[in-house]
Amino acid sequence: MNSVSTERLPIETVEIRKEIWISAPIDLCYESILEELGPGSVLPDGTPFPMKIEPVVGGRWFRDLGNDTGHFWGHVQVIKPPYLLELCGPMMMSYPAANHVEYRLKAEGDRTLLTLVHRAIGLIPQEHRDGFPGGWENGIQRIRQVAEQKQSRKSSP
Repeated sequence: MNSVSTERLPIETVEIRKEIWISAPIDLCYESILEELGPGSVLPDGTPFPMKIEPVVGGRWFRDLGNDTGHFWGHVQVIKPPYLLELCGPMMMSYPAANHVEYRLKAEGDRTLLTLVHRAIGLIPQEHRDGFPGGWENGIQRIRQVAEQKQSRKSSP
């Protein structure tokens, strides 16, 4: 016997905006974004979470688990080094959803302002919506940490 079930599910939207000042030049900050989105990615608990990013228009952003397994997170939509990187795709969501993440950098003296905006729409569970701000905060703090460490090594005699 075949059965068919239909249910109307709520479509949720999310917008998260975060800004952080980084004590490093814009080029180092941009490199640090690519590192955090790629092999240097770390979960909030400190666990390494290496990803791969192909920093070209249409490039993939994904988690490679080996043996042709993994998780596709998105594509590079816009890339204008060292000022702008935009990604679009399912991101960390294994359910119907669309995401857009923008990393925008602005140099001001010897510092750089990083603005991150994440917008999403889809069948996004509450626990994920609740977790996004902390996850993005972890990511931008890691970018700051990596960029400032690079600047410190570069400045040391």
